[in-house]
Amino acid sequence: MSYVNLDDQHENGLITQFREHLSRAVRMQTGEAFEIFQDRKDIAWGQQWQERINGSLDATTFLLPIITPAFFRSDACREELERFLRREEELQRGDLILPVYYVSCPVLSDKAKRERDKLAQVIAARQYADWRELRFEEFASSQCRKAFAKLAEQLMEALERSEAESARAESMRKADAAKAATQPESSKKGSKEPANSSNTFQSSDGGQSIGQGKGAIGTQINNYYAPPPQDAKSKPAPVIKTEPPVLIVDEDSPSYLCHSTITGALKAAEPGTRIIVKPGLYEEGIVIDKPVEIVGDGDRNKIVIQANGEDAVLFRANNGKVSNLTIKQTGKGNQCAVNISCGRLDIEDCDISSQGYACVLIHSGANPCLRRNRIHNGNGIGVIVTLKGKGIIEHNEIFANTQVGVRIREGGSPTLRHNRITQHGKVGIDVSQAGGGIFADNDLRGNAKGAWHIETGCEARVQRRGNIE
Repeated sequence: MSYVNLDDQHENGLITQFREHLSRAVRMQTGEAFEIFQDRKDIAWGQQWQERINGSLDATTFLLPIITPAFFRSDACREELERFLRREEELQRGDLILPVYYVSCPVLSDKAKRERDKLAQVIAARQYADWRELRFEEFASSQCRKAFAKLAEQLMEALERSEAESARAESMRKADAAKAATQPESSKKGSKEPANSSNTFQSSDGGQSIGQGKGAIGTQINNYYAPPPQDAKSKPAPVIKTEPPVLIVDEDSPSYLCHSTITGALKAAEPGTRIIVKPGLYEEGIVIDKPVEIVGDGDRNKIVIQANGEDAVLFRANNGKVSNLTIKQTGKGNQCAVNISCGRLDIEDCDISSQGYACVLIHSGANPCLRRNRIHNGNGIGVIVTLKGKGIIEHNEIFANTQVGVRIREGGSPTLRHNRITQHGKVGIDVSQAGGGIFADNDLRGNAKGAWHIETGCEARVQRRGNIE
């Protein structure tokens, strides 16, 4: 892990705690110890830290740079990053550096500043773990634990690729050795490489820039500065990852600081905007007609969208995300708490209820993902999938709705897995009118009229395995 010691001191050791929690998260998923080298933990007092880092860096599989403004000002951190970029280039890999974005950095968010710093360009072009808000949360919180688990999964995937690549390289080495052993001596003599192979190229203004070759600090940086060969087709320049715009919704704050309604924030939002909703009761039905993310900031039970006489959330965009909110539809009639009419909406960690037609309605070919939600106490149906709606519905608690937990009809075909569907007035899952889907590992116990109702003619469209009835 590469970081600035003063940052850890300022955070009262939180960066050290980050390392410890991440190490345990990887061990939890692998069952094996996963040591993360950190100079503060591993370097004895008085020992030359630079010698220890130089001695261990080549043996380290991954680099976890903790990105803060001080990181880019640290010669030691920059050197470690450059050495790993060279290592990636030698191994022809691009996944050995996993940045953790810890504090916002002008050198990353400001295009002019970024263009003057080659390493900032490399970091900006990579996927990173965004810890800028999570660093203010307790590491034991559900948000942090989920983030640690996700980062641990990324480390495991990269580790598996490393092991596979090592095995492949060893196999090729043995094959080459066997081939060389049977090759006549005369054929082993070949042309020598030029004695003076340049690692730089001459720019149009006469200055030298970083170029291809063994002296380059990594192909990522070369891609920014090296001109394409004359006979090669031009390739698009790497896209620099910029920070998404952020809007804040807080009903108690002055309007010149943030928006007082989610609808107001949606009107002002550009595609890709992240809308952060502070605790409060927002009595409005919102329409999401552009790709945005809406996330509750704080206790979900205190961040409430409540509508009467209209859908609480109506989704009409190609993609989007809603998370950590309580969504209520309190009026009678055909309205829903969440109405998904098209596209891909990810709904995660929300509490959803409705006194109308359904808690969640998926229709007209929509293909959302519902994950880890509580969908409950509806006056009608928990989830309806109809009119060729699809989607993945997993790890949800769907309970205590008046009629059925999940109803699938008119060509609907979702995938339901690892849900608990219980305490309904009729059945857990109702499939009719050319409905179908995949149902795996769901707990369907405790419904008044049983686990299933599958209409005659729909059986062939229904795949069931591992469900508890």
